[in-house]
Amino acid sequence: MVSKLLDQHFDFTRDTLSQELSGETVLLKLTDEQYFGLDQIGTRVLQGLVEESTPANIIESMLSEYEVSREKLTADVAELVNQLLEAGLISIRSETG
Repeated sequence: MVSKLLDQHFDFTRDTLSQELSGETVLLKLTDEQYFGLDQIGTRVLQGLVEESTPANIIESMLSEYEVSREKLTADVAELVNQLLEAGLISIRSETG
């Protein structure tokens, strides 16, 4: 399941607002007014998703930027993407859209 998730493209859901502040990001889900905060690393992942990259490509890029094992980074990115999906802040882009 994780490997399939890492090859997907994502979009913000229609009811998600995003604001970057001092290298960190605050996301607001308008339907239930829930806030979700991302630190600088989470913001880096989110920027990659917004810029049309897949999680797998983001991981490859970040491996050269940070001293972290591939396994740890893959697990952390997959966990963040799953959290954003479960919170309804992002959705998997449809093949036709």
